[in-house]
This record gives sequence, structure tokens and C-alpha cells, in this order.
Amino acid sequence: MPNPRLPEKHNYLEVQDLKKTFVDKKRTVEAIKSISFGIAKGEMVGLLGPNGAGKNTTIKSILGLIKPDSGIVKVDSIDCAANPREAAKRMAAVLEGARNTYWRLTVWENMQFFAGIHGVCAAENKEYFEYLLETLKLQDRRDTEVRNLSSGYKQKTAVACALAKKTPLVFLDEPTLGLDVESSYELRAALKRLQSEEQRTIVVSSHDMKVIQDVCSRVIIISNGRVVADDNIDDLLSLFRTRNYRIVVSKNAYMQHPELLMAELSQGFPQADINETPDTVEIAVEFTNPFEIYDLINTLSGFRVAIESITQEQVDLEKAFLEIVRREDGVCG
Repeated sequence: MPNPRLPEKHNYLEVQDLKKTFVDKKRTVEAIKSISFGIAKGEMVGLLGPNGAGKNTTIKSILGLIKPDSGIVKVDSIDCAANPREAAKRMAAVLEGARNTYWRLTVWENMQFFAGIHGVCAAENKEYFEYLLETLKLQDRRDTEVRNLSSGYKQKTAVACALAKKTPLVFLDEPTLGLDVESSYELRAALKRLQSEEQRTIVVSSHDMKVIQDVCSRVIIISNGRVVADDNIDDLLSLFRTRNYRIVVSKNAYMQHPELLMAELSQGFPQADINETPDTVEIAVEFTNPFEIYDLINTLSGFRVAIESITQEQVDLEKAFLEIVRREDGVCG
């Protein structure tokens, strides 16, 4: 970690050593320093990164909307630079909210139009389009012009149009943007259903970590123009879970020199967050090596304190993401 899944023959999407620099009169911005990863057919992968990390530039470079300075992008073994049209036939995307639909057309007309551009005949795929409307809870809005829809329905319409193209690879940028809690849940359930039934390769980019953790099995984190983490979400969370502990010790008559204990903890475990109350000392600490917990226990035992509890901190994807990015910023800074 970083442990980028480098391009292999079985990957449907292959990105290798992608680089992009933007230059204007005032400054030069190295948006992508070196990005490499591979995504297998049928995977649903989360692509995360703080603002300015290079995530959007990476997506647009893959889609052919931005020309990278160097690097290789392949979709279904097709070189996107050498055969852009063939590669484009295999990709669809929802970018920048719901702005990729025509607001004076109905939901159904938008689906027909965008599918037709990709060579998908609406008449021959009527049943599939109806299936998408049902899955995304859009049946009642089928004949409504997009301009008259709420922001949530506009977003779901954009997703429906992307999926109607029936491309093997789909990019969804902030797919739950503008959705209420119920609609967000419905869309996430729909994505999992579609991915499971159709074996689509889906890349989801979102600032909502709950969405990524719910629908994706794997996450790629980009920071400062590089891949800084690429792992299964469960493995990533397990790694952080084994490092974070909260220990509560009680002050009692047998405790010797509490002021020396506090000094020893501060010196021996500078990364620890120590809170002292009249009756207890609470220690929240992250260990680089999980076995360091035993060093802390030995230190506490030397002061004859009573350990009330030792618990592993619950870690979600958001906490793991912030910690990974913080470390990367520290290295680059």
C-alpha cells in the first residue's frame, strides 16, 4: 500500500504510467505524475482522491476527453490512443452531475438518443430500457422532460442514459449527488444489482465514502498525482483496524507516581492521544507495528495500574482514506 494492481492480460481496463501536466502563462501544474492500475472485467471499483489529486484528470484521460502527455490506456486490450473510436464504443460515463442529458427531452427520449449514438437500437432494447427504469425507480417519470425533474431524478436519468448504452465499462462520477437518503440507497442497490447480473465493469468516483464502501469491493486512492493505495476495502480496513487501540486504565491506591506515568507515555508513545480524568487515564493510539501494543501494556504494568479495557477502534473507509492522504501529504510536503 501503495500496492497498485498493475496491468495484466485479464484486466478489462489497463492504465500504465499515465502522466499529464497543464501549462499556462502563470504556472505549471503536474496533475498526474504517474498513474498505473488495472481493473478486471466485472469489478466495481471506487476511485478516490482529495480535490486536486488528479482523479478527474485521470478519468478524462481514460475517456479520451484529455490527451495525456505519456502513458498507455487500454480498454478490452484496445489501445485508446491508437484506436480511440473502438475504445470509446466500450465506455460510458456520467461526469459532473446530471449535465450530460438534454433537458428538453423526456427521460425515455434521452435514453433513446444516447443509446442510439452508441449503436444501441431503442426498438430492439425496449425491454432492457424498461428494466433500467424499473431498477432506477424512474417508471413514473418516463415521459417527463428532464428540466421538470428534481435534482435527484435528473441524476438518476443521467445514470440511466449511461447504462442504456450497454457498454462493458462505465464511469460514474458522484452518482448519488443531489439524491436524498432513500434515493441514494435505491441507486446503490440498483448498481449492485446491475453489476451482479450483467458483469459490467464499473468505476465509481465519489466524495461519499459510505457509497464507495457499500457498492465497491476494491478502492484505488489517488493523491498528489499518484496511486497511494490500491486494495480490497475489507483488507484496507482490517489493516487500519489492527493498528488503532483505545486503552482505559484506572487510578488506584497501588498506582505509583502518576505524573511519571504521564511523562513516560508522552515520551515512549508520542503518537498517542492521552486524556487524564480524576479516576482514569484514556489512551488512544495508532501503532505502525500492531505488536507495539505489548510494549504499551508492559509500560503500564510497570506503574501497577489497573487496565480496565483494551478495545480496537472501529475504522470506516473515510477514516482510512483521510489517514492515507494525510501520510502522503506529509511525505510530499
